[in-house]
Amino acid sequence: MRTQLLLLFFCTIAAPVMAQQDTTWHHKKCAVVLTYDDALDVDLDHAIPVLDSLGLKASFYLSGYSGSLHNRTDEWRAIAKNGHELGNHTFFHPCLGKLPGRDFVTPDYDLNNYSFGRITDEIKMANTLLKAIDGKTARTFAFPCGDTKIRDSFYLAPVMPQFVAARGTQHEMPLISQVHLENIGCYAVNNQSGDEMIAWVKQAMSTHGLLVFLFHGIGGGHPINVTMDAHSQLLHFLQQHQNEIWIAPMIEVAEYIKQVNPGK
Repeated sequence: MRTQLLLLFFCTIAAPVMAQQDTTWHHKKCAVVLTYDDALDVDLDHAIPVLDSLGLKASFYLSGYSGSLHNRTDEWRAIAKNGHELGNHTFFHPCLGKLPGRDFVTPDYDLNNYSFGRITDEIKMANTLLKAIDGKTARTFAFPCGDTKIRDSFYLAPVMPQFVAARGTQHEMPLISQVHLENIGCYAVNNQSGDEMIAWVKQAMSTHGLLVFLFHGIGGGHPINVTMDAHSQLLHFLQQHQNEIWIAPMIEVAEYIKQVNPGK
């Protein structure tokens, strides 16, 4: 009788914990968001065919100055209609200059030389352009180069109400209760192998965290690159484990986090 009572006690205590784990990410172990920056031709030529063949949806962060966005607008509009997210990556992709590896930053687009009014106008202008392409108003943002401040002030603050969430570049894999929607971290991919990226996914599965991938070049197209084979290997692993992993665009995951944690 005593043993039965002890079992009943432990089952009663464990049930809410198990239920919380089971429902954290739509009854799955973790959430994975695939993000692609800078509106590159390789997104359309190399990433989209694999994503669509596997039925996976991703977020593409577009900067208005992109030649691909100008030359292939109809293709970008088509991927939005097919369920992929088009996110705001500003109009001219300003970054902080005078930092190691930032030789590509010109004085005209050095965030050190920006005013709050200028960055706000640029972000709003990018939103207008994206709405003209996909017809949507709900959107997420990605900080170019992961830079979030102008002179020690968070520059997205004036327009944050226009976004569901924003993605930064800090290395993290948070629990759903730990996600900061104004600056969600990610794992930036730079020549990692398929096995290395899959190991990140397995870590997220074991810790019930949110794993955001940040891609630039896919088989070329950008100095920050990953091979097409490694990219394909990761996506096939995700597709094969969809019963355990929730894979969705950033905007869907962010909206879900808000529902689960209203205070966010």
